[in-house]
Amino acid sequence: MTTHTRRTAAVAALVVALVAGMLTAPNAVAQRIITLTLVRHAQSEGNASGLIDTSTPGPPLTALGREQAETAAQKLAAGHTFDGIYASTMIRTQQTAQPLADLSREPVTVLPGLREIEAGIYEGQPEALAGFTYYEAPTRWLQGDRTARIPGSIDGDEFDARFDEAVREIYDSEDTDPVAFSHAGAIMTWVAMNVDNPDLGLLSRHPLGNTGHAVVKGNPTGGWTLVDWGGINTE
Repeated sequence: MTTHTRRTAAVAALVVALVAGMLTAPNAVAQRIITLTLVRHAQSEGNASGLIDTSTPGPPLTALGREQAETAAQKLAAGHTFDGIYASTMIRTQQTAQPLADLSREPVTVLPGLREIEAGIYEGQPEALAGFTYYEAPTRWLQGDRTARIPGSIDGDEFDARFDEAVREIYDSEDTDPVAFSHAGAIMTWVAMNVDNPDLGLLSRHPLGNTGHAVVKGNPTGGWTLVDWGGINTE
């Protein structure tokens, strides 16, 4: 083999190696798996009123809610270490997250994308009628019609993009076992829209109560698997 041929072969090999590295390096990062725990806030004054309240910053926790937050923190921290704690822009999630943050000595990072689905024209109406009013469009999202819009509010694509952005921020933080405090509608809807093993029956049979949780594993690129729903193993 001549010197020129050897040099050409060496350059070709280098190019192949560089291209291979360019193709595999981002994929390797994207395939990092995290465990994300999503926790609904404790009882708020809005919950106690029986009226839909998706305003920001919204009502604080009730006295019972503060007790629930303390209890939830103890349960979440028992034998478990979260490396990141997140909450929505609504005060009730931040107040729910704070006891766990105190125990973990971790700050609470506020992410707008974790906020509740805005009720639009149904704001202030009875929660008892939400299934026929506020949740009518989100139900259609779960049936595949993401263009359905809550009157005066958002559609399914807008909601999913917003919550996805928050989850991406959590993922990009390099946390491997984060917890995010959010809201019943937002958590249940995002999980059902995004996991590869959705069970819509869980939403009706076991809706997330105050401080209820869902746990997903995966990443924004490869997708998510629901592994726990309110203490029910779903793997």
